[in-house]
Amino acid sequence: MNSDKLIDALFTQGWFVWDNFLTSHEVSELKACIPTDWSQAGVGRNDEYMTKKAIRSDKIQWLQSDMGPPVSDFLQRINDVRLEVNRHLFLGLFEYEAHFAKYEQGDFYQKHVDCFRGQENRKLTTVFYLNEDWQPEHGGRLKMYDLDDNELATLDPKAGRLVVFLSELFPHEVLPATQQRFSIAGWFRTNGVNGNQLDIAR
Repeated sequence: MNSDKLIDALFTQGWFVWDNFLTSHEVSELKACIPTDWSQAGVGRNDEYMTKKAIRSDKIQWLQSDMGPPVSDFLQRINDVRLEVNRHLFLGLFEYEAHFAKYEQGDFYQKHVDCFRGQENRKLTTVFYLNEDWQPEHGGRLKMYDLDDNELATLDPKAGRLVVFLSELFPHEVLPATQQRFSIAGWFRTNGVNGNQLDIAR
């Protein structure tokens, strides 16, 4: 089962690629819930939040369970992941926040780490892709690094793929897209800034 592979991969290397997390039909239904109103994405949090198109140029809309049954179903599946990870890895994941992300032609997101300085309660990142028939020439790939700046993987944003990784350990970037690209980016948080840290094998 992929859930077993997820737990093993998070424990040994800290990241996992789960293809066909949803079926093509479920992806299509979820894609139909993509909003028409968008906000320019920013960087930072709270008083330090600002939009910087030189760093990231995508647009976002935060997920709400009342966006429709496909969104509710997706959030339930993600919650199942949370329960499984907590059961086996004891990370104390407490809540989940996520947004739709839209990249137009030329949009990108420079290399970054998902947890904010002084607020390390984002513990596990998820990225789910909604792009059917995505081709290599469409760009928009996710490139992952370790903390020593070694490249680990370059992943196509193809429909049904869920990427999961420990938020504090893996800098990553989104390469420029050549056509419209959609994803759901999310983070599991702990209840407070001092959650358990998984000691992965190096």
